[in-house]
Amino acid sequence: MSPGPPDRLVAFLEDGRRLGFLGPGDVRPHVEHAEAFAAALVDASGGRPPASLADLGSGGGLPGVVLARLWPSTRVLLVDASHRRCEHLRTVGGRLDLDNVEVAEGRAEELAHRIEYRETFDAVTARSLDTPARTAELACGFLRVGGVAVVSEPPDARAGRWPEAGLAALGFGPARRVAHGGRHFVALPKVDTTPAGVPRPTRRLVKQPAW
Repeated sequence: MSPGPPDRLVAFLEDGRRLGFLGPGDVRPHVEHAEAFAAALVDASGGRPPASLADLGSGGGLPGVVLARLWPSTRVLLVDASHRRCEHLRTVGGRLDLDNVEVAEGRAEELAHRIEYRETFDAVTARSLDTPARTAELACGFLRVGGVAVVSEPPDARAGRWPEAGLAALGFGPARRVAHGGRHFVALPKVDTTPAGVPRPTRRLVKQPAW
């Protein structure tokens, strides 16, 4: 376990909590969870941090801001649909002296089709984004072939949440479960290009999930 997060990081996250972007209570366990994300991602990426990362549904900055601090050479894109949350996230560079962070305001299913983001990232993270099917569909549009998505999982997750056939249709290989520091994740390797129309528009994504 790390000796504890620096005061400025804690202050940034506490401000996000006061704004309603994080749940109640001490923010330090959230930081520890993000640090476990980092370990899981390094494990899934062949032992080194990714060169670029898109964090989907960044909210109050987790895990993306913590990962940006841990890996100053990694380009980190914080993606969120809320204008208020994005306004808070845009202050992180100055408050934490980070020059490797960019904020993308908008729905992930739309941003994933923009040429500057389309299948360009080495890694994608998602902490508490959506169902497995919708999370995988949103992630695949950002992730390059050879990259990996790492998604937070409940410890008692049921079998069959990440079916091979459903993942393959999006360009992913079989899911692999990873645990670090008592936290649980699933790693989704990108093995093939994503179909041009994926992710689908919001209404179809919600009403007709990939599985």
